[in-house]
Amino acid sequence: MSEEITTEKAKAEEHEHGGHGAWVRTISAATLFAIAMYFELATEVFKQYPIWRLIAFVAAYLPVAIPVMMEAVEGFRKRDLFTEFTLMAVATLGAFALREYPEGVAVMLFYAVGELFQQAAVGRAKKSIRALFDVRPQTATVLRNGSATDVPPGTVQVGEVVRISPGERVPLDGELKEGSASFNTSALTGESVPRKVDQGGVVLAGSIAMDRSVEVIVTKPYADSSLARMLYLVQHATAQKAPTELFIRKFARIYTPIVFGCALALVLLPMLFVSDYVFSTWLYRALVFLVIGCPCALVISIPLGYFGGIGAASNRGILFKGSDKLDRMAQVNTVVSDKTGTLTEGKFRVTAINAVGMDETRFLQLLSSVEVHSTHPVASAMGEHASAANIKMLDAQVEEIAGHGLKGTVDGSKVLAGNMKLMVKEGVEVPAELNANPETIVIGAIDGKYAGYITIADAPKADAKEAVAAMRAAGIREIIMLSGDKQSVTSRVAEELGISDATGDLLPEGKLERVKAIMLDPSKVVAFIGDGINDAPVLAISDIGIAMGGLGSDVAIETADVVIQTDQPSRVAEAIYIARRTKRVVWQNITITFGVKVVVLILGAGGIATMWEAVFADVGVSLIAILNAVRLIRGKTVA
Repeated sequence: MSEEITTEKAKAEEHEHGGHGAWVRTISAATLFAIAMYFELATEVFKQYPIWRLIAFVAAYLPVAIPVMMEAVEGFRKRDLFTEFTLMAVATLGAFALREYPEGVAVMLFYAVGELFQQAAVGRAKKSIRALFDVRPQTATVLRNGSATDVPPGTVQVGEVVRISPGERVPLDGELKEGSASFNTSALTGESVPRKVDQGGVVLAGSIAMDRSVEVIVTKPYADSSLARMLYLVQHATAQKAPTELFIRKFARIYTPIVFGCALALVLLPMLFVSDYVFSTWLYRALVFLVIGCPCALVISIPLGYFGGIGAASNRGILFKGSDKLDRMAQVNTVVSDKTGTLTEGKFRVTAINAVGMDETRFLQLLSSVEVHSTHPVASAMGEHASAANIKMLDAQVEEIAGHGLKGTVDGSKVLAGNMKLMVKEGVEVPAELNANPETIVIGAIDGKYAGYITIADAPKADAKEAVAAMRAAGIREIIMLSGDKQSVTSRVAEELGISDATGDLLPEGKLERVKAIMLDPSKVVAFIGDGINDAPVLAISDIGIAMGGLGSDVAIETADVVIQTDQPSRVAEAIYIARRTKRVVWQNITITFGVKVVVLILGAGGIATMWEAVFADVGVSLIAILNAVRLIRGKTVA
């Protein structure tokens, strides 16, 4: 993957150098054209020496015409006869044949100016994407054999430790070895607020260590890092074309030959019906018809509009895998979301300790000393909470009872830590109200007597409630939450977030069947948001699959159509707004272009519009369309 990214960068640089040449050619042609027009309008030289008139305008014509002619010849070689390049070549050579030299040069010159504006607009659209290349660290300081060595990131192995000094970029994905630290992830996520990472937390390649020197245990090779993956996705996003873009391309292939046919008819048919027919007059009208009929504005502005949308989204940490995904996202009216890791943190935390007959600290110490022998996420949450409170773990002899919990001997006491089934099995009486507790709880018993319980919860993400409200504001008719967690917990989280339709106790196949059932309604365009391996099947079958890309599984990210690099559900509404705005701009360009062209085509055929007006109308429409597309990059991401 990294090799492909390097190749893409080389292509971008090559294109940029080619752009400098276009500027030189256009400025040269404009200067020569201005000199020729001075002699044309302010002196008698060209009237006295017509050959010098031809030479002067040919000199102005060639710098901008040769590239167009070469493209036309290349089209002929590929048997693609009717292109905008052929159209421009025929129109301008015809103008020279009629000795309308200034108009012939003007057609090519203003076409070249339009191309420069297009390049500038594409450059602006690509700016945020090209900037990603600059966040790729060139070296990694790896700790080997007791010393620090600077090596290329691609040579670092999984499991090795790299050191990052304050202000340096993290070269590879990994876990923070010890302590806690802050990282600037703005290059990856668009967020200016630093991300705090605790010991064992995920550190993303491309982020910047802020407050201290840190050591990171590498978990992925560079080619599979979040940064490399992000670069790859954005670089290849434009390969997938939207239906509108594909239609315009096909339309241009049909439209351009029709324009040629109409121009030819405009020259020949009047010969049969017009008594004072003059060939040169009708040929001139046909050339005007060809110039205004050029599909440049459509061919330029439509792809540019989609590229602008993809660039604007990537600035906000939202990666669309193609312009076709932008089109589909604009139509979404139903959102189905996973719970754990998507709308919630996906990490259990101790939220309350209720001890009976003893100090809470002692109660937590006894239960945690047993739970530390388990790999269950609930046990990990208790261990982390005890460690944060500086509670020392005691030696324990522990037995794990599958589906129930643990029992062991700690400091001379028999300790039980588990669910209601364990208490029933061991004959421990517990308060009846615990049966109705909707939370995940670990019940504790000391020497056969109930001693209290510890509440464990997966808290909603900081922006989850805002995300639901923003999706409703975006006109999403239905928001549904699906989870493998128990129904009571799922319902509690849904109520907290403002979601009325929530189903828990679902296996992965249960989620799949539920989404399939929702999609049976043809009026619904369904987006599914998920982050885990078990979400991949649903991401694949939904109309739009949205994966949480920062901490989400590789399978989910590969399967999804859209990746939220920030792991923030609130970015889903932004993605919808960007998609809708992009589609609106694209259709504005189509409408403006066709409207102006139809009017000027009629005027040109009737002999009212001259080639000058055709040139200004064609170039003007192109510039309006380009500037309209550029608004996508600079504009707001909300309606």
